[in-house]
Amino acid sequence: MLSGLVIVDKPQGWTSHDVVGRMRRLAGTRKVGHAGTLDPMATGVLVVGINKATRLLTYIVGTSKTYTATIRLGETTITDDAEGEVTGTSSAAAVVDDAIAAGVAALTGEIQQVPSSVSAIKVNGERSYARVRAGEEVKLAARPVTIHRFEIHGIRRVDGGRVVDVDVTVECSSGTYIRALARDLGEALGVGGHLTALRRTKVGPYSIEQARTLEQLAEELDVLEMSQAARALMPNRELSDEETTEISFGRRIAAGPGAGTPQAATPDKPAAAFSPAGELVALLADAGSFAKPVLVFAPDNEKQAK
Repeated sequence: MLSGLVIVDKPQGWTSHDVVGRMRRLAGTRKVGHAGTLDPMATGVLVVGINKATRLLTYIVGTSKTYTATIRLGETTITDDAEGEVTGTSSAAAVVDDAIAAGVAALTGEIQQVPSSVSAIKVNGERSYARVRAGEEVKLAARPVTIHRFEIHGIRRVDGGRVVDVDVTVECSSGTYIRALARDLGEALGVGGHLTALRRTKVGPYSIEQARTLEQLAEELDVLEMSQAARALMPNRELSDEETTEISFGRRIAAGPGAGTPQAATPDKPAAAFSPAGELVALLADAGSFAKPVLVFAPDNEKQAK
């Protein structure tokens, strides 16, 4: 049974669900999922799991992401990106480069971010975007995110300087809305802003250099095998033959070398355990002097450890 990760270069105009549907047909299986939605406007890295590898996706979702983007200052939209109707304009001609740099610096580090109201976040059981489209005014609560890097690559003055396009790279924690950064930068500068282009270049350890277009994947399905995928994603532990046998039956073994330290494996951030033959056997979490399986990968099936 084919199992592994596929690093897709998502095309513009496709939803993440569209890509999953296409991958189901290419892989010949219904068991396909993705790690982290990309808006239809966005392109770039979408990590897709096939069969057993879908169990790894939960550990990928929370990893940091890197994007290249273009922010347009001088216009606001209802969606905070180019897909929504323009709701306001204000000339950005007087906004100097130093002010843009200062605004970017203020949005770097640990910040409180209000997600875009046109988003999939649920409000009393209903998607926020559905409430907005029904004419309701939605104000979501701020949430902590971390902007590890917010770097300006270019500043271009368009339409006689009325609007300013700022090309940036953003490396951020999971849950960050890049279009909210565009909105907030525009608000801080007093002219409004929205996102006009977005490309995700990295998800955790998986980069755009590994990604393949849907056309390329239709010609040759490039799958990152389970062991390779897990080795790149999480701390590794090499098992002996005896430990491999114990773990394969869901039994605990002696804790790993990081036990009792901040680097200890946890259920949320487990270690990938490999047999002497290099096969992925299980995901392990340390519990005192023992390590117990969070998830066991059997040759023909997989089970959640009790």
